Amino acid sequence: MSASTATTASGSPSASVNALTRRARRRSAALGVAAWVVGIGFCLPALWMVLTSFHAEADAATNPPSLAAALTLDGYRTFFGGGGGPTPWPPLVNSLAASFFSTVLVLLLALPAAYALSIRRVRKWTDVMFFFLSTKMLPVVAGLLPVYLFAKNTGLLDNIWLLVLLYTSMNLPIAVWMMQSFLADVPVSIIEAAQVDGARLPTVLRRVVAPVAGPGIAATALICFIFSWNELLFARVLTGVVAGTAPVHLTTFVTSQGLFLAQLCAASVVVSLPVLVAGYAAQDKLVQGLSLGAVK
Repeated sequence: MSASTATTASGSPSASVNALTRRARRRSAALGVAAWVVGIGFCLPALWMVLTSFHAEADAATNPPSLAAALTLDGYRTFFGGGGGPTPWPPLVNSLAASFFSTVLVLLLALPAAYALSIRRVRKWTDVMFFFLSTKMLPVVAGLLPVYLFAKNTGLLDNIWLLVLLYTSMNLPIAVWMMQSFLADVPVSIIEAAQVDGARLPTVLRRVVAPVAGPGIAATALICFIFSWNELLFARVLTGVVAGTAPVHLTTFVTSQGLFLAQLCAASVVVSLPVLVAGYAAQDKLVQGLSLGAVK
């Protein structure tokens, strides 16, 4: 009797451990399935847009949509001017130029500002940070009329450089906030060592701070590029034929004659590709930079 009792007592902990392990595995499997379902749910609209872009207009307009409809490249041919329509290259080039040059200006201005707010902190630096944040509290539409009047009086309407200046001012507060967090993790000792060797501030920023905070700078640049590329309101109001951007070009597929759904989906896929390619190319630095700013 005592031997069986001892055996039961000795086997009970292992049985309970096995039961806990099985429950943990079932819970992990359930969470994995739920994560896949949520991920597919998030990707489903984008996948549906890609599929619709390969349908004819008649098939894309059916309700409910047909998954087995014949595939065609007519939407992409029409987008690229194959049917005698307007060419999309000028808007794409305008978006690329405005996004690229505004991102470069943002980085050139945000790096020394973040350096002064994180490493060589100025007096009342928290108030300065709040000021940068407060500039994002104003609704964009509230500043549309003053900016329009300014552009009209200075002859900058339908000018790509006006968009460059606007996107720079719009993205600069976000860039300063992000880079301040990234530069706060840069060791001060290496900066002091460079200064002892006679390096001036531009050299310190270029050869010491920038390489160490490279992932954070890459993450900031990518986010600013995406925000500039996707901006529509100012580009729609302040540009016309010459400086129209890709998002403005997309609105031309919604006309009084109806909604050309297949062409719009094809155009949306093409316009989204530069951002997707940039994000894929910089995904390692993006994740590393965002994690660097989040872990303090």
